[in-house]
Amino acid sequence: MLISFFLALLLPSLILSVPLNSPVFNVLDYGAVGDGSTDATNAFIKTWKATCTSLSSSTMYVPSGHTFLLHPLKLRGPCLSPNLTIKMDGNIVAPSEPSKWRCFDHLCLQWIHIKHVNGLTVRGNGTINGRGHKWWDVKDRVKPTAFEISHSKNIILSGLSFKDNPRMHVHFEKSKSVTISNITIDAPAKSPNTDGIHVTSSTDVSINHCQIRTGDDCISIVDGCSDLKISNIVCGPGHGISIGSLGKHGSNNKVENIVVSDILFIKSTNGARIKTWQGGHGHARNITFERINSQDSRNPIIIDQFYCDKEQCTEQDSAVQVSDITFRNIRGTSQGKFAVKLDCSASVPCTGGEESIGRSRRVGTRYHQEHKHFTFDVQLVSSSTKGSKCGHKSVTWSAALLFWRR
Repeated sequence: MLISFFLALLLPSLILSVPLNSPVFNVLDYGAVGDGSTDATNAFIKTWKATCTSLSSSTMYVPSGHTFLLHPLKLRGPCLSPNLTIKMDGNIVAPSEPSKWRCFDHLCLQWIHIKHVNGLTVRGNGTINGRGHKWWDVKDRVKPTAFEISHSKNIILSGLSFKDNPRMHVHFEKSKSVTISNITIDAPAKSPNTDGIHVTSSTDVSINHCQIRTGDDCISIVDGCSDLKISNIVCGPGHGISIGSLGKHGSNNKVENIVVSDILFIKSTNGARIKTWQGGHGHARNITFERINSQDSRNPIIIDQFYCDKEQCTEQDSAVQVSDITFRNIRGTSQGKFAVKLDCSASVPCTGGEESIGRSRRVGTRYHQEHKHFTFDVQLVSSSTKGSKCGHKSVTWSAALLFWRR
């Protein structure tokens, strides 16, 4: 019943009509064939140029019933048209072999990259399929992000599906006033670094009514982000909804004013997550996770100020300040030994609300966190008897009194 409720919220009907007085530029009219094997890159560039230079609100149309093969594509502004729409009802595929990609300067950083465009709506029923299976095995090349919009404002992304992309599926960078809704992202649980939605240096962003299955974070929020609202998301498989990582290699990173609500995690590696590196600077503050449901996630709630990914990390005194963190009305089941992990720095401890999460003190080479004065309303049940701290068949946590790896 719970899954059905969330799925019912995901895909409300979308009205994709084009205003009568708006010029429509169809990629078929500019040379695209749409048979799935003929290169349509130049046709898309020509269609975009016509759309972008139109003096009235205009639409670039990718029609249904066709599949278009695209090599790396750059769509650049600023545009003369005050409001633009890319109506994508057809499907887009990438070359199936990484060696066949025509990259810029031998680097494939993005597959489809839109930059310096304001007032843009990208919507439709089409699927963007990066055919990334062979990319996932490549070790000596930078893998491309599938769909990126950067240095733009007043953006809407709605209705599309993204599948099996080589790296991140959707990336917003240095953008403002963004709405992402009703999109579906699908990649295998073991596909590496295939974040669903990645947000960098952006403000006033809303992400809602999306279903994400992937091999990395369903949604990741990193340096320079503020005023984000994330709601009505189904995540899993995946690594959860993550703030960070922040502070890598001593960097000064800042994230603030984030609300994550009405989320369903299904067998995800993590759920609500904040991760920072030792030695970093800056802050992650005023972050709320509320009305979260976990179905057999491994780590439903985790704050990790000792995050270290594939590097040799040493203990350092400085850390990104994690403060004003709220977990409210979180319930469900956990696969892991602990449903809640708060692994906080001794030198720069986490805080919740106006008071400290707890006292962190050094005990040998381990940190012992005592729950105290932290905004918590959690009900999580261990889904397995193995590793249950109290030896019962199931254990319910109403607060965090946990000991963990450090």
